[in-house]
Amino acid sequence: MSMVIIHHSCREIGRRCRPSFRLSHNSRQAWSITSRQQSGAATSQPSAEAQYDSVQDYEDAVVAAQDGPRGPSPTASHPWHAVSSKQVRASPSTDKVDVANATQSAKLAKQGRGTAKTTVTFHQSSKQLATLPPDPQSAARKSKPLAPKIVGGVLGIETGHGRVTLPGSWLRDVCSCASCRHPDTAQRQINVFRNPSAAKIEKTDLSQWPDRLSVTFADGHETTIAGSYFLDRTARQKMHDRRGIIQVQTWDSSIEKDPPIVPYSDVSTDAGMSVLMLKIRQRGFCFIDDMPPTPEATQALLDSIGPIRNTHYGGFYDFTSDLSLKDTAYTSEALEPHTDNTYFTEPAGLQALHLLSHTNGSGGESSLVDGFAAANQLRQDDPMAYLMLSVIGVHAHASGNEGISIQPAEPYPALNHSNETNRLMQVRWNNADRAGITASWQKVEAWYNAAAKFDAILNDKKNQYWFQLKPGRMLIFDNWRCLHGRAAFTGKRRMCGGYINRDDFISKFRATKFSREEVKGSTVTG
Repeated sequence: MSMVIIHHSCREIGRRCRPSFRLSHNSRQAWSITSRQQSGAATSQPSAEAQYDSVQDYEDAVVAAQDGPRGPSPTASHPWHAVSSKQVRASPSTDKVDVANATQSAKLAKQGRGTAKTTVTFHQSSKQLATLPPDPQSAARKSKPLAPKIVGGVLGIETGHGRVTLPGSWLRDVCSCASCRHPDTAQRQINVFRNPSAAKIEKTDLSQWPDRLSVTFADGHETTIAGSYFLDRTARQKMHDRRGIIQVQTWDSSIEKDPPIVPYSDVSTDAGMSVLMLKIRQRGFCFIDDMPPTPEATQALLDSIGPIRNTHYGGFYDFTSDLSLKDTAYTSEALEPHTDNTYFTEPAGLQALHLLSHTNGSGGESSLVDGFAAANQLRQDDPMAYLMLSVIGVHAHASGNEGISIQPAEPYPALNHSNETNRLMQVRWNNADRAGITASWQKVEAWYNAAAKFDAILNDKKNQYWFQLKPGRMLIFDNWRCLHGRAAFTGKRRMCGGYINRDDFISKFRATKFSREEVKGSTVTG
């Protein structure tokens, strides 16, 4: 059996790469297809390597895999023949998508390697949307690491992932003493680029290794650095702490039986705010119950989380359905499940809604959909559709108000993944504000088919949580994950709320979850 592994290398340093499977629809990158033979004895032999010269070629291959070949036939240099969509199957246990290819290249067929298989690895599932496997380095560090050595002016250290060499510039750069970093602001106060002697290692003290290491530099400065700074520099948990990544809990309509709720009286305390932030990170939303039904109380609570974001709609909003601002949110019409701010380069991280009053009418029930759960369902049902929505960029706009024409700096896919972890990080979905897509003509139909499947999942009642907002109950949700909607209503409603930036949201989560030293260890150094 032949196993095909897809990978790539960026040719242009500094160009932004799409996070989804390291794919990009608008960057020039080289895509490699490496074929390895796997015999019954589980041996592996490398064979010829072929490359896609551009992402365009790769996307053509994706479409060919879904709908059959379009344009020039695959060649020996592009050995990706058409496969039926029925041959695509997901393997949730391994987080991989197998594309059974019965018509692999003639070259492979001539070599008599049997049935070929193309494997596209997805690093996202309902159980692992925001976490990684256990750190393989931890076992290697159970025994005492070898003592560091200075060779050629650099420090050599044995770590769980092999021997690494650390220059004096890095060692001095991470020093956190009061003279190198401001004790109150944690800002660096030394510039190693301008002072070579400050970064030249003179001697080391290994007497307390591996707990800590003392280094003396040529300028006489001595710094003591925890051994974990070296041994855990690439540790997964430290990366999670830096990003505020935790195990998420996906949900469907059954969450109505036990939605996340925090009493208003609790959020004024550090412990209560920590619980609120944790619930939002885990479930994507949370209600704050028994709060005063006033804009003042609502704004004060949002200010306690982070600065309220100012947009062309203003900062803190307090409005009725009078279309004073040209957006369907300011009407009494029904709203489909959507995320806000897709027309911004960075949509808001949190959104808050607090119904202050509803008079002379009825209706207006609200809905939430877990975008991560919906994306995972799409990935399992149709991996190629998931891939399409993770690759093809989508333009968006805000154009209703006089003098306003807002678009993001570049088109973003509906499903955005982390460059660092490859996991689903953000859902950007707003049918009302969507403009064009970046797909070539050959891929337009495939994108619309994929988008229709995702839209059907979002609008499936089994995935929607419906509830009625009421005075005294505020809703806060993660706008990068949860889609919200509304039923049409009659009468007059007064609503208030606001946006909070994603970075401010994660900052508050980390500040309330970790100690100051833990935040410092996963942010300032390394």
